[in-house]
Amino acid sequence: MDPAARSLLEVLTCYPGLHALWCYRLAHWFWRHHLRLPGRMLSHFGRLVTGIEIHPGATIGRRFFVDHGMGVVIGETTEVGDDVLIYQGVVLGGTSLKKEKRHPTIGNNVVIGASAIVLGPITLGDGVRVGANSVVVKSVPPGATVVGVPGKIVEERKEPVAVLDHGKLPDPVSEAMRSIVEQQRQMEDRMRRLENMIGTPPPRGGSEERHE
Repeated sequence: MDPAARSLLEVLTCYPGLHALWCYRLAHWFWRHHLRLPGRMLSHFGRLVTGIEIHPGATIGRRFFVDHGMGVVIGETTEVGDDVLIYQGVVLGGTSLKKEKRHPTIGNNVVIGASAIVLGPITLGDGVRVGANSVVVKSVPPGATVVGVPGKIVEERKEPVAVLDHGKLPDPVSEAMRSIVEQQRQMEDRMRRLENMIGTPPPRGGSEERHE
């Protein structure tokens, strides 16, 4: 339950993600019964009202939730499992112009962070977490955490995770920078020890002066 919600009436009247899902469910019914044009028209109406574009041909499971939602795009052959949470700006897009499976398959209990892009007929396994602004173009095994452009697996879990805490996602760039700084510090320490052993003063502007 969204902690910002104060009442059921507020949820029913002020949550565009819920309104978009209502429009999608009805549009999808039209689509499955070969009433394609009414389905597309209703889908387009939902997009105009909510800013969330869900193609009526997509397949979406139970308890799907779009938080805020502006700019979300879900393509025609997308398949989404149960208990999936996505944030604003997410794109589940295709990479082919052929009439075939060209959009992602999303497992159960998946969370996709704000402005993330998932492209092509790839699969995100159950419990996957996708960090904000990531671009995912390869399938991801269950329970993994993906961040970056292109998306890379930075953490794997044995148990699916349903909640995404953006502030605690691993940052591979920051970790790489910390590793470089630590290696430089270790090399400077070794150089100082060697200089002390052979009695050679450090060069002007050297590491010792920088540390003073």
